[in-house]
Amino acid sequence: MNAKTSPSVAWAAAMGRALELATKGPLTGGNPRVGCVLLDSEGAICAEGWHEGSGTPHAEVMALANARAAGMSTKGLTAVVTLEPCAHTGKTGPCAEALLEAGISRVVFSVDDPGVDSSGGAEMLEDAGVEVIRGVMNHEGLTLIERWHHAVRASRPWVTLKWAMSWDGRAAAADGTSQWITGPATREKVHQDRSEHDAIVVGTNTVLVDDPSLTARTPSGGFYDHQPLAVVAGNTEVPATAKVRAHPGGFRHVPGHDPIALLRELFAEGIRSVYVEGGPTLASAFIEAGVVDEIHITVGPMLIGGPSTAVRDLGISTMSEAIGLDIRDITRLGDDVVVTARPRSGK
Repeated sequence: MNAKTSPSVAWAAAMGRALELATKGPLTGGNPRVGCVLLDSEGAICAEGWHEGSGTPHAEVMALANARAAGMSTKGLTAVVTLEPCAHTGKTGPCAEALLEAGISRVVFSVDDPGVDSSGGAEMLEDAGVEVIRGVMNHEGLTLIERWHHAVRASRPWVTLKWAMSWDGRAAAADGTSQWITGPATREKVHQDRSEHDAIVVGTNTVLVDDPSLTARTPSGGFYDHQPLAVVAGNTEVPATAKVRAHPGGFRHVPGHDPIALLRELFAEGIRSVYVEGGPTLASAFIEAGVVDEIHITVGPMLIGGPSTAVRDLGISTMSEAIGLDIRDITRLGDDVVVTARPRSGK
């Protein structure tokens, strides 16, 4: 390592590259995005790897394989990885064990693995005499895998709740129609957001009134590579002719109105992020259950009036019970305004 470059600076630079590599992996799915670089004794990157998705080699294993393919020895190298190396056998073997077998002398990672089964890699490495450095660029590492990390810790998928409304807070006209409150640019964003979640959830009334396909389509009209599982929640039967039944990401009708039970079921099936797209009854149920992590409110340039408010009664009787929001972003798309917010802890 260059004498003028401190180890912490070199590790941060390497971690920055590892984080960049991690973004090559899929945003959705049951596994986090992870990147890894291997450093030689001078602190130079000599091999790289990233996780390409469920069932494929993890980032550390890929980096080790690339080093060997280039004809270099891995003994004595430093592994810089965005997530603590796993210590369990799933569809692939434990990464901590692979690093030990490769003779890695130091492991630098950003985020501790929150998994009950997969964590423990750092301890395994330290017990074997490997130097372990934790928490390098921890904020950036957590931001990269925020949804997955939250899902694993909470044992339920990350929930993004979206609704469209007029400036007077209405989600539909008196006859129930709601197409279209917002314009084309906002709808394009919604389709991209759908593609970045494992599942999309709507209520049965939305299906009966609008008959949406719930696919994630590109601006050119094609399908995004990833299509979320389409979930319809509610006791009313979904018509056999409903477009959602032919969803390319799969279709599921889940009876009942219990968001917590629904999320528990989806988590058990590997779903780590959910995009809840309405309508008002379903949105209100998720808010009341306290399981909303982010809210996307799209406001169209119109006044509708009438009874169809975007959110139903939340059981709030006085201002001291109001659910506070942290506004994260306000963006104008055409004539629409898109607000991204997160509920504050507690009411």
